[in-house]
Amino acid sequence: MAHSNLANLAKFWYDRLMRTVNIGTLKNQLSAYLQFVRNGEEVIVRDRNVPIARILPIPVALPPEGDHEAEVEYLIATGQLKPAKEEMDWDAFWALPRPIVSDEAVKEAIEWAKGDR
Repeated sequence: MAHSNLANLAKFWYDRLMRTVNIGTLKNQLSAYLQFVRNGEEVIVRDRNVPIARILPIPVALPPEGDHEAEVEYLIATGQLKPAKEEMDWDAFWALPRPIVSDEAVKEAIEWAKGDR
C-alpha cells in the first residue's frame, strides 16, 4: 500500500515538473508543444498516460566570445531573443526630447534601487 502511495506521489510531482502530453493532444497542438521545445523545455509524450517518448531541444553551440552577430543569432536560436520586426531608426530615437529629471529624483531612484544593501 505504501509503495502505491509513493508511486502516485512521484508521478504527481513528475507530471507537475515535466511538460507531458498525450498523443492526441500533441497532434492537435503540435506547434504549441514545439514552441516549448524551442524555448529549451523537454516534452514527454504519453500514450494513454504511459510515457513513450521525449522531445528534446537540439543543443546549440555557444558563439565565440566577442562576436556580437553570432551572439544575437545564438539567442534567437535558443528562444531567448526575438528578432526585430523592423530596423531601428537611431536618428529618430536620439532626436526624441530628453526628460528633465532633478538631481534629487535621481538620488532617490539610486537609493531605491540599492535597497537594503
